[in-house]
Amino acid sequence: MNPYPLLVVTAVAAEAEAFRDLLDPDRIVVGAVGVGPAAAAAGTARLLATRDYRAVISAGIAGGFPGRVPVGGLVIATRSIAADLGAESPGGFLPIDELGFGTSVLDADPDLVKALRAALPEAVCGDVLTLATVTGTGETADRLAARFPLAAAEAMEGYGVAVAAEGAGVPFAELRAISNPIGPRDRESWRIPDAFAALRAAAPALDALP
Repeated sequence: MNPYPLLVVTAVAAEAEAFRDLLDPDRIVVGAVGVGPAAAAAGTARLLATRDYRAVISAGIAGGFPGRVPVGGLVIATRSIAADLGAESPGGFLPIDELGFGTSVLDADPDLVKALRAALPEAVCGDVLTLATVTGTGETADRLAARFPLAAAEAMEGYGVAVAAEGAGVPFAELRAISNPIGPRDRESWRIPDAFAALRAAAPALDALP
């Protein structure tokens, strides 16, 4: 068995507290690193610099693409994509890949994805978008759905965590519980307790990761 612990990072403390007590503290370290890709990257890098970890998981709640994942469902990221990292142009959005400045797409570790899929067969696998500004209109939701036909969810931290993990040479994965459909912003329709319940239900899968 790998002697190093697993690092699970969330954006805010409420997400971490949703399932921390269900995990073996000797095998899994859970920490909140902040909201947004920059805070997530910096906070994850700081934690990775303090000790050795066998892998890092970005976990928390997210918005789900309607028709692709239900509210209260789980998403396992196959890729974490910085969906708004690039430039506007008269012909549409240009990702940094097309600008020649790097990549906006980072693959999740295939062994971690395989293990999560085996432990969480009800979860949806797909791309998870990272956005500094989350979707609040139907127009934006439709545009993202067209640009990213494999996207299942959007959140604000996964790509940042993935960048930190890649820089440290540590395997990365992302697990999201869906609290709301993306589209017009309507907080009255959000089901955050259901998403937290889904995170808690997924805790044994995290505890079982190699």
